[in-house]
Amino acid sequence: MPAKSNLRSGGDESPQNSLDIARDTFAWLVTGPHPVSLNGRLFDGLPDRDVPLDEVRDCLLARRCPQATRDAVWAHLVLRSRSEGATWTVAAVGMALPALTAVAAKLSARFAGDPADVHAEILHGFLAALTTIDLCRPRIMLRLRWAAYRSGYDALNEALAGPTPVAPGFRSAAPNPPWGHPDLVLARAVADGVLTQTDAALIGATRLEGMPVAEWAEVHQATSWAVYKARKRAELRLADYLRDGAADADQTDSVANQAAARISKANRAASDHGTAGRSHSVADGGASPERSSRGSVSKIEPESGVQGCGTNPPSTRSSEVPPCA
Repeated sequence: MPAKSNLRSGGDESPQNSLDIARDTFAWLVTGPHPVSLNGRLFDGLPDRDVPLDEVRDCLLARRCPQATRDAVWAHLVLRSRSEGATWTVAAVGMALPALTAVAAKLSARFAGDPADVHAEILHGFLAALTTIDLCRPRIMLRLRWAAYRSGYDALNEALAGPTPVAPGFRSAAPNPPWGHPDLVLARAVADGVLTQTDAALIGATRLEGMPVAEWAEVHQATSWAVYKARKRAELRLADYLRDGAADADQTDSVANQAAARISKANRAASDHGTAGRSHSVADGGASPERSSRGSVSKIEPESGVQGCGTNPPSTRSSEVPPCA
């Protein structure tokens, strides 16, 4: 029997990454006369028969699929993965592949290097969460997806923070200090004590990645309004930090320049319109007019916050995970 190739099919000789291998392995499980299946009679909304896992996945991705059915199926998969491992762990990964590949595509789109390590960390985060995820809370797949995202995001940040390779004959150079990539802006703000890790993750997910605030709040067991207020306070601190730091930045750094321009625009708008119509929440602590002149960071205004630094903001609804995943 010939050895299995680690190359992609179709003549593409690039090596497979971990998600490619997971996809192919899952395909083997559901192919042939005896595919790995679930007893559909145990789950409302599934056919009354043994249902192959790829068909189960299609059912869960359908909009009409109730959340209770999705959670019941995922609780069953997680428990079998924990108790039996092997086949059922591969099955769980295969069932989650639409979400995991979407996360990988989103994170890799901002990384010019080899994304294999990022993909591997996404898969590692998902597998780690399989062993710890709370099955009594709703939206199990959403929380597994978020664990995978955080793991991949941390790997991406680590890769972006590394030095740029410089070899003879190439015109590459180190990144322009102190800003550069938007993720590094958040990482530097955390390192300098301006933001907490949670603040940076919140801004990165809901501003840069387009994750709805309601989903973030549900995953972190908080109210949507509390998350909006926390993000607003964090973004105001970040805006001050960027405004103060951009003055010393390299003038060729487009990210820093665009951030400074956005802050100036917000300040001019606040000066023109004053503070009429603004209501101060308890979180504002009765903010003074001087503080208010910086302008608020609206939870709904498309031009608000630091997202994109001058680019079009992402959709307010994440496209990473299909509605019924």
